[in-house]
Amino acid sequence: MQTMMVNIASDQARSAQATAGQAALLGKAKGADKDALREAAVDFEAVFISQLLSPMFETVGTDELMGGGQAEGIFRSMMVDSVSKEVARNGGIGLADNIYAELLKFQEA
Repeated sequence: MQTMMVNIASDQARSAQATAGQAALLGKAKGADKDALREAAVDFEAVFISQLLSPMFETVGTDELMGGGQAEGIFRSMMVDSVSKEVARNGGIGLADNIYAELLKFQEA
């Protein structure tokens, strides 16, 4: 289960990096990029939050009658990802704002 969670987190990190990379490559149009940079910052924060929440959900037991199995492991990882994305989109823990500011500084340099 941890391997699957790590793979999902790696995929999310690659997606956030790709979004940031695309924003940097397209970085000549100042107004259009800010949205892409903001999205990359929020995606990165979602990956970070996912890494924080994953161990918490690993400690939750399963219902013997209806729970357990591989499907529940897949569902939990998807749920953690979904919750992480929603937390990041709704203000998160403040990382996205700082990351966005730093990305803007790099773009201007």
